[in-house]
Amino acid sequence: MRILGIDPGTGILGFGVIDYERGKLKLVDAGVIRTPVKENDAVRLLTIYDELTEIIKETKPTHISVEKLFFARNVTTAMTVAQARGVVLLCAMQSGLEIYEYTPMQIKQAITGYGKADKKQMQEMVRVILQLKEVPKPDDAADALAAAITYSMTVR
Repeated sequence: MRILGIDPGTGILGFGVIDYERGKLKLVDAGVIRTPVKENDAVRLLTIYDELTEIIKETKPTHISVEKLFFARNVTTAMTVAQARGVVLLCAMQSGLEIYEYTPMQIKQAITGYGKADKKQMQEMVRVILQLKEVPKPDDAADALAAAITYSMTVR
């Protein structure tokens, strides 16, 4: 099974693709989609749509695991992240992917065993679980991989 994990955002959207087979996980690809801050929101969302559609075509995942937006102090930021999540869900539906969503606390719990783990703990556990030499960079890619790993742990 191939799982695409997404850490949604409008400025930086993290993605991570892993293979899960017979209890083993393997990194396929990870990175970010960046959009210019001063660009019109509609253009930024189109960029996310186009690039994510291409990533899905290239990596051919069967499942997608998306981090849920659970709250935000800044309403404007929450709205733009929600819009990016909408684009992600649209891409997933158009590609026929099975969609799974997890809160940040659920992801932290699955990866570290502690729902309030900090970023460094999360990144190190992603590195250990995927048997990587270094922590995936940037942080958004590591967070997306954590979302993908979380789904793999729910189907075991």
